[in-house]
Amino acid sequence: MGRRYRYKLLVYPGMKTNTLSPAPHLPSSDTSGTVSSQPADAARARRALGDFLRAHRERLTPAAVGLPPMGRRRTPGLRREEVAQLCGLSATWYTWIEQAREVSISAGALAAVAGALRLSRAERAYLFDLAGRRDPERGAEPLPHHATAQVQAAVGAVAAPAYALDRCWDVLAWNDAAADIFRGWLDANGAPGTKNLLRYIFLDEAAPTLIQDWERRARRVVAEFRAECSAYLDDPPVRALTDALQRESPRFAALWSQQDVVEREGGRRGFRHPVRGDIDFAQVTFRLSGHDDVKLVMLLP
Repeated sequence: MGRRYRYKLLVYPGMKTNTLSPAPHLPSSDTSGTVSSQPADAARARRALGDFLRAHRERLTPAAVGLPPMGRRRTPGLRREEVAQLCGLSATWYTWIEQAREVSISAGALAAVAGALRLSRAERAYLFDLAGRRDPERGAEPLPHHATAQVQAAVGAVAAPAYALDRCWDVLAWNDAAADIFRGWLDANGAPGTKNLLRYIFLDEAAPTLIQDWERRARRVVAEFRAECSAYLDDPPVRALTDALQRESPRFAALWSQQDVVEREGGRRGFRHPVRGDIDFAQVTFRLSGHDDVKLVMLLP
């Protein structure tokens, strides 16, 4: 027999036609001529994604999204073609997603679909989770005033040293116990605009004296920051911070260039306090619901 090929159908958002591309030659031991299926969990995830999109599409009417009604509808909600039109995407591509076909979905395309279907914050987060993508806008909205006040109240209610950090590791709130440890940074003597954890660690002359095992901690926090901001590295505030630190701190520049990435961890944190002497704490970190780029850091005895 002649050489046999498998073909897979490729389609991309915005394409008007489909393209056939030959897959690798089937080995002679393969007598079925079929393609092995994806793992069951991946198939279930695609079905869940398709079911979710279909359910939310069927809840919308053309009037709700600014489209004129087009004849009698046999099924409720928007047509798939209408969702694709709202997204600026290929109708074939969108249909394949609902049908749980194996297609590549970018974060930008998911964001367009979320907007077209008028998804809430929670629904959008669920959509990205189902697709296995990280939402580039997650946590991008500024913290509402009432939430900022709640963070300040929560930090103030903690007896142990505590502070809250935003995406850039700027300090949003801190309590008196934390100010007592980080004198000159979190207390009243700290200059406006300097309350950033990375800038403190790498640019404040007092930091290497206060923080025990400064070199190890400095290396660790740079890798943690890169991991936490992986989806935001091109955001103007994050970019401005890392660019400035690379200019102003040779040590930060060297560590940043190493591209190390680690998860944020707890553990013991030791300090050489100018009055109290050597003190150590167990660091515990929590994230703010709905704004996972805001975290509360506590230093427990």
